[in-house]
Amino acid sequence: MHKTRLALLIMLAGTLAACGESSTLKVSDGTGPSPKLPEPNKTLIPTVNIAPAIGWPEGATPTAAVGTQVTAFAEGLDHPRWLYVLPNGDVLVAETNAPPKPDDSKGIRGWVMEKVMGRAGAGVPSPNRITLLRDANHDGVAETRTVFLENLNSPFGMTLVGNDLYVADSDKLLRFPYQPGETAIKAAGTKVVDLPGGSINHHWTKNVVASKDGSKLYVSVGSNSNVGENGLAAEEGRAAIWEVDRTTGQHRIFASGLRNPNGMAWEPQSGKLWTAVNERDEIGSDLVPDYITSVKDGAFYGWPFSYYGQHVDVRVTPQNLDLVAKAIAPDYAVGPHTASLGLTFAEGSKLPAPFSNGAFIGQHGSWNRKPHSGYKVIFVPFEGGQPKGQPVDVLTGFLDKDEKAMGRPVGVVIDQQGDLLVADDVGNKVWRVSAAK
Repeated sequence: MHKTRLALLIMLAGTLAACGESSTLKVSDGTGPSPKLPEPNKTLIPTVNIAPAIGWPEGATPTAAVGTQVTAFAEGLDHPRWLYVLPNGDVLVAETNAPPKPDDSKGIRGWVMEKVMGRAGAGVPSPNRITLLRDANHDGVAETRTVFLENLNSPFGMTLVGNDLYVADSDKLLRFPYQPGETAIKAAGTKVVDLPGGSINHHWTKNVVASKDGSKLYVSVGSNSNVGENGLAAEEGRAAIWEVDRTTGQHRIFASGLRNPNGMAWEPQSGKLWTAVNERDEIGSDLVPDYITSVKDGAFYGWPFSYYGQHVDVRVTPQNLDLVAKAIAPDYAVGPHTASLGLTFAEGSKLPAPFSNGAFIGQHGSWNRKPHSGYKVIFVPFEGGQPKGQPVDVLTGFLDKDEKAMGRPVGVVIDQQGDLLVADDVGNKVWRVSAAK
């Protein structure tokens, strides 16, 4: 590239990162069952407010809620994003990042966004492996670490049914044979079903959970764009949760209109499936709130045509007002642009009140909001199978005084000891939150 052009592009990247509008509401205004939804504020240059990734200084940790403490369960990992606890207490961690997707962001704007996102820690190559962590003496630190599965393709979700371990790669769902206690799987995986991938694969993370009886698998598939700008043909089978027959691989769309569902978990009282969803960008710092919601069979949640029920997004062409009329609002907002990814319920938790009944949510943190939002783990109290009240902070302090990211929380899970584990893909750690001693 010519040096003059390169310099101009670098200047443009700096300008883009410095420009844009700012929030007029608090994050709490965009939280709860009835969040405030101001008018869209679409600007010529979208708000880009990256918290540059710097990692944790020696000895530093996040700040734990009163009555709890935080320690490092495992350190020195390579972009750990998702967690799964096996029945014997071993912890699987997906060390992963985006696969190659050359057509995701083309042109000058795409080049600039790629560079800016790289500052947030998202530009590292994918390790493409799952690592097993074992804390055999139950002292809260994993003393054994082994490569459990390798040579995957941007793995994310994991679930075990009997002796079958399912792994959601970025383009397929795989099944591996598992024997309790083993520290590595050498057998090749068997493909259960292809998942939407390709050279765009904008929201590449795919999660998987099993039904209570193990007969069905539920797979989350994010959209291939922000609001359909790559054409609706590129969204086939996306922005949805699939229901997959575990034996045959046959599948159907269980729920749709979910821009980027990640965390999925079964609410213990109602037995309903819940998911954490990232909503759309670039219509202002206060829109649109990310959310958690119960997932209704056959329901449509609006994307890309509308948000938070039937609020039409005029950027989408052609529109589909008939489908908008069917869109249902989610159950509970968790703040605009918080990038809420991780979701697990408190079932089995030994954390003290108020963390006994509700959902833990890992908020990866904003790029499209001024000031920042997310960059913490929150807890949403539940009562009778539904959210009740305002969220409570569990882990904070992921940003330093200069608004740089020492860490970014992603996956959350309750371990066999009843503690909360949190994957931190910038700090390259798994944090353990336990009751204070």
